[in-house]
Amino acid sequence: MADIKSGSELLAEVYRNTHYALASIADILPETQDEPLREELKKMHEGYEKISGKAALYARENGIELKEPNAVKRAMMWGSVKMSTLKDDSRAHIAEMMTQGTVMGITALSRSLHDCEGADDSIREIARELLHMEQSYEETLKSYL
Repeated sequence: MADIKSGSELLAEVYRNTHYALASIADILPETQDEPLREELKKMHEGYEKISGKAALYARENGIELKEPNAVKRAMMWGSVKMSTLKDDSRAHIAEMMTQGTVMGITALSRSLHDCEGADDSIREIARELLHMEQSYEETLKSYL
């Protein structure tokens, strides 16, 4: 049953990706003065919460354990955001930081989707939904550069 393992790995990637995105947005929102960008970040946060919820629900209904993202990496991300925005809290810089994170998420998710071709269709659909959402966020963020 390799499909179960690959499916659970893909679901774990979705969950990790959404949690890092949610944490990044939570870290950067207090540093964001530009109101249109703040509103965009809030919309993004809602989108990531929705996908994270879908992943968690699927996991719970199918007996898949999802681990919380690495606390050390999370703390390093927080410190990096604080240091970077201390030097430059401009709208363009914040959009650039968020774009970089989004591109990293797109890359990891694309790789996982390719590597887990045998995963359950429901899991693949959640992952594709996240991928499309992140691709649209990347385009939106670029308009703030």
